[in-house]
Amino acid sequence: MCHNHTMNTFTLIFLAALAISISVRIWLAQRHLRYVASHRDAVPAAFSDTITLTQHHKAADYTLAKTRLSFLQIMVETSLLLAFTLGGGLQWLDNALSGVFASEMTRNILLIGSVMVIAAAIELPLDLYRKFVIENRFGFNALTPKRFFIDLLMQTTIGVLLGLPLLFVVLWLMQAAGNLWWLYTWLVWVGFNLTLLAIYPTFIAPLFNRFEPMENGTLKSRIEQLLQKCGFTAQGLFVMDGSKRSSHGNAYFTGFGKTKRIVLFDTLLKHLEADEVEAVLAHELGHFKRRHVVKRMAWVFAASLVFLWVLNWLMTQTWFFNGLNVTSQNTGMALVLFFLVLPVFTFLLQPLSSLYSRKHEFEADQYAAVQTQAHSLISALIKLYRDNASTLTPDPLYAMFYNSHPDAQQRIARLQIAVHN
Repeated sequence: MCHNHTMNTFTLIFLAALAISISVRIWLAQRHLRYVASHRDAVPAAFSDTITLTQHHKAADYTLAKTRLSFLQIMVETSLLLAFTLGGGLQWLDNALSGVFASEMTRNILLIGSVMVIAAAIELPLDLYRKFVIENRFGFNALTPKRFFIDLLMQTTIGVLLGLPLLFVVLWLMQAAGNLWWLYTWLVWVGFNLTLLAIYPTFIAPLFNRFEPMENGTLKSRIEQLLQKCGFTAQGLFVMDGSKRSSHGNAYFTGFGKTKRIVLFDTLLKHLEADEVEAVLAHELGHFKRRHVVKRMAWVFAASLVFLWVLNWLMTQTWFFNGLNVTSQNTGMALVLFFLVLPVFTFLLQPLSSLYSRKHEFEADQYAAVQTQAHSLISALIKLYRDNASTLTPDPLYAMFYNSHPDAQQRIARLQIAVHN
């Protein structure tokens, strides 16, 4: 009887947390829809010279289409989570595997693999709709269905080749390394991520895109002068054929130490003037100079250490398994359950992560305003918002919760202060 009671207590806590996170997500999405729609018919004053009403309409409609799809996403994710846990799906899978495989390690790996495959298969139609209906409608998609499935196959293959050995090591440590398995696992996880960062630019990214060294010319020499001025050494400047998948433009840094490289999308170079490209790069350099990547990784690594420690404690608690309608108390099941329910309990921390990210964007903007012309960054940002159809009028609460970048009006207002100083 007591066993039933504990099960119900944790079940109720889980359902309450799930109800709160779903309600907040739906409420925010509805606010966002209303806000964007109500501001659809007027370009904000700060942009009236640079963005036409037609472009503003397109950004609003694109945002509304993506936000409407998020309701479906919430329903699908929630149904899947409940089917796996309280619906008995995980226990059914584990029973089915136990009937076939004697080795616990094999069963655990197959259980985790099955959950990932089922989740991916159920999410696939949403992905296809996003790419081939929404992105197509607004003229951003350059992917063919064939290319989409080739990408998917390659991503899955790389995921299996890299993820399977990691999963094997983690499950082995959980079983064999005693009470401190979570600490050893964390060290392996950190090592794995750092290795991935080092090999990604040279070995993984080129499987999906072509990276060509930037051609010599005025732009290249301007960028090299900027790098010198900022004291930044890179393995090279590359132009990536982003246009073969999408017309969205971007620029980024990748790798660390000796493998650092700067990548510019071909779509970005097509739409921006030389001084604007330089300003966008200075913004990216600002992230590097202010150690944002290192700070963010430190946070992620610290959080993962805490989560692994919590998992270590939960693995020994029968109520954790029973409360989610599972009777098999093994390491693979503990791992799956933990990663399925973790987002439900950490969802309300999202605004903190978004706030931290926006703070970094402002700092990188400030850096760029000092190293290059602030007005060049302003005009580059306006073009990027326009060409990517990013709404200039997001709902403030929605933006506070989710947006990793400050909204256009705030960014440009701050940069204008730098122009006048």
